[in-house]
Amino acid sequence: MQSGPILNISSYLFVSLSDAAVLRERLQARAEALALKGTVLIAEEGINLFLAGPADAVRAWVAEVRADARFAELTPKESWSEAQPFRRLKVKVKPEIIRMNHPTIRPDLSPRAPALPPATLSRWLDQGHDDAGRPVVMLDTRNGFEVDHGAFDGAIDWRLHKFSDFPEALAAHRGELAGKTVVSYCTGGIRCEKAAMVLAEQGLTAWQLDGGILKYFEDTGGKHYHGSCFVFDEREALAPDLSPAS
Repeated sequence: MQSGPILNISSYLFVSLSDAAVLRERLQARAEALALKGTVLIAEEGINLFLAGPADAVRAWVAEVRADARFAELTPKESWSEAQPFRRLKVKVKPEIIRMNHPTIRPDLSPRAPALPPATLSRWLDQGHDDAGRPVVMLDTRNGFEVDHGAFDGAIDWRLHKFSDFPEALAAHRGELAGKTVVSYCTGGIRCEKAAMVLAEQGLTAWQLDGGILKYFEDTGGKHYHGSCFVFDEREALAPDLSPAS
């Protein structure tokens, strides 16, 4: 349900890009022309973005990006706000669109990690196990301060300071996950997608929550989740109805 005149979108896509610098110039110029604000990160492995502005302008920018066949599958998650939550526009080229410092993990060059639809996760949590009868554990891949705003009930929280700490934390705790179905999750899906690949690399049964917490809120209303979801803009956190948390 729309609440406020400003459309906020977040999205990412792992796709191999050989022209990141050229893309940066084009995407920034169009976003500036449409008076959008937020952050767009581009790397050889794909694109990661958080933008806000009037709905027509935001959707026009997305349509132009998706006209490039490489970005046809880009599917933004939407929420609304009364005011612009970003102070400026930043479009940058980075080594990774989400930093992990784990060179063997390249989602743009590998099959996608198994993605679990929010409705299926909600059902698994209702019944207390997956469809094979295995215990399900929720693994939060966000930073500790984000988890403090809200998390899935009983989720594992390794108090990460930054996402690049994840592989080392997994090495220390791998034994706790053996024999279980692990569902990694984060805000919008990008971190838990890489995390699920590392989990599988370690021989664990792992899924990523498709679309992250924000998609779970949209599809289920936040069942089995307590609190709000931290977001990296001036709204600070979103409630399960995707409105700014009070």
